[in-house]
Amino acid sequence: MTPVGTESELDDRILGGWLGRIAGNMLGKPVEQGDLWTRDRIDRYLRRAAALPLTDYLPEPADEDLAGALRPEWRQCVRGRIHGSCRDDDVDYAVLGLHLLETHGFGFSTEQVGDLWLLRLPYLQTFTAERAAYRNLANGLKPPLTATYDNPYQEWIGALIRADAYGWTSPGDPRRAAALARRDAVLSHTGNGVYGAMFAAALIAAAFTAPGVRDALDQALAVVPASCRLARTVRRVVSLHATRLPWEETLATVAEETAGLGWIHTVPNAAVLTAGLLYGDGDFTRTIALTVRGGLDTDSNGATAGSVAGVLTGARAIPAQWTEPLEDTVRSAVFGFDGVRISELAERTARLACAGA
Repeated sequence: MTPVGTESELDDRILGGWLGRIAGNMLGKPVEQGDLWTRDRIDRYLRRAAALPLTDYLPEPADEDLAGALRPEWRQCVRGRIHGSCRDDDVDYAVLGLHLLETHGFGFSTEQVGDLWLLRLPYLQTFTAERAAYRNLANGLKPPLTATYDNPYQEWIGALIRADAYGWTSPGDPRRAAALARRDAVLSHTGNGVYGAMFAAALIAAAFTAPGVRDALDQALAVVPASCRLARTVRRVVSLHATRLPWEETLATVAEETAGLGWIHTVPNAAVLTAGLLYGDGDFTRTIALTVRGGLDTDSNGATAGSVAGVLTGARAIPAQWTEPLEDTVRSAVFGFDGVRISELAERTARLACAGA
């Protein structure tokens, strides 16, 4: 494991990851429906509210028609209305990942991941591949059959959003983070669905020690098969960025090349995430704003981009407009964790990171 710095620096980066994940999730939550909220429609919304460039949470909708198109949770996620995080699966799984490591340690099994879902996670707060795997678990199936039986969502983004805890607790060790994420992911996913989780965990782990975004991405790409579609798509975004193509044109190009996969598939979302990180260039606000403006699964992508950017910058460098409205409070459907302090989650994560070093 590569040295991260002082214990205080590690604590600050882990807290930055938690705050970034929650803030990015909240930013993207109101427009989380990629077939409706396209990049163009999101930007039209922002222009109408004079909110471009985007430097804060989304503004309130200008009229009832716009309000009706947003996710029902928008009232808890827009400027001036945020009092702690709203509940969301993108945060629930980070909490659950922490609890898994505290309960079973770094040698946990895929079967133990499933057992913890059944014990701590309400069925109706699972979606797509996770719901299919949960149903399979309840019916007595075991991994890896839980991922493949009657599950058309095997390469969707669900496993990727579960990866953060493995990155936060493996600072500077992307291969270890990816191995942990894989053990979790195969409960519900296959192929690019698993590679997405490995990529995200490695990216977060690399962010603790990488000199910049591009280096962190290179390290994360090294843990997944070079020929898989996820890796090829991420490399495509990296190459387009290197030619100085504008952000909008990069996303338009990759959207054409991944057309037909759907807005919750891991591959096109990895492209949006990669573009947000590269064009955000280490600036926390610009990174999560561009990622959410990129569309598709906006709250999931915003959360992962925020996690990476928060680790890169540390909590102290995240602008106050993102962190103060969170009031150091998490709402969660994970039994026993609703109302927990973000700072407490970060402290517990840091203890695991030090114990696993």
